Amino acid sequence: MDLDYHVWRFDWAGSPAEMGHRIGDLARRAEAVGVRTLSLMDHYFQMEAMAPVTDPMLEGYTSLGFVAGLTERLRLRLLVTGVTYRHPGLLAKIMTTLDVLSGGRAELGIGAAWYEREHRGLGVEYPPTAERFERLEEAIQICLQMWSDDDGPYRGAHYQLDETLCHPAPVSEPRPRIMIGGGGERKTLRLVAIYADACNIIGPPTELAHKIDVLRRHCDEVGRDIHEIEITTMLRDLGAAPSPDDILRSAEGFARLGVATLVTSPVGDDPAASLEATFGPVIDRLAAIKPAVL
Repeated sequence: MDLDYHVWRFDWAGSPAEMGHRIGDLARRAEAVGVRTLSLMDHYFQMEAMAPVTDPMLEGYTSLGFVAGLTERLRLRLLVTGVTYRHPGLLAKIMTTLDVLSGGRAELGIGAAWYEREHRGLGVEYPPTAERFERLEEAIQICLQMWSDDDGPYRGAHYQLDETLCHPAPVSEPRPRIMIGGGGERKTLRLVAIYADACNIIGPPTELAHKIDVLRRHCDEVGRDIHEIEITTMLRDLGAAPSPDDILRSAEGFARLGVATLVTSPVGDDPAASLEATFGPVIDRLAAIKPAVL
């Protein structure tokens, strides 16, 4: 089982003048511990349901580019890009640039977006839910076309591109991996079945088991092998200082559901030290846990 690390808060990173140093230190130490993927938020305001909206929040792709220059092995991803924040052609170019300059470590995490306040606050269009999902599918199609040999036009209901040129091409083979975030049973998980290399589904084990079963049915309907899709979930509800046995017991339970990757997040005012102390002793034992065959 792999361990990913998702940074959703920056209140620990000090003043603006200190943030670069502290975030870089966290990224390097996460890589040294054995974290596979570092993911960041794609928000412009902090989520008001989680913390004060005025808490610090950094632009995601700029931050990933910074982290890429300081690390060698960490995979890099936003969890997840809001489809409304960037035109898909520009998003594909941003992702490609990150992939090229990081030596093939970029992954596209993408979803339908949801945080209305930051859209309204910064003047970003916020279409109705159904349209956002239509835009999500078109954005994925555009990225896939720009990462292919087809540099011709793209004609969708919401986006029209005359040329899907993307040079240089990504380093990742055959292209950057795509993760679709969310657990919506009718639309999101169907898009996962059609397009995604990975998904992130959040919830307790019983809910997660149900969502995976829904995903399996979608895969069967579209003729996709569910084993081609990496299932990830957030590691939650273990307390501030879980023991190695707590972590491994939880990991084994998720693995029985088919989960391949656990995602943990910063704890406390020194998240790098917390990561080292909590997961350093168990990282090798986590790697030995294999997801069940679904």
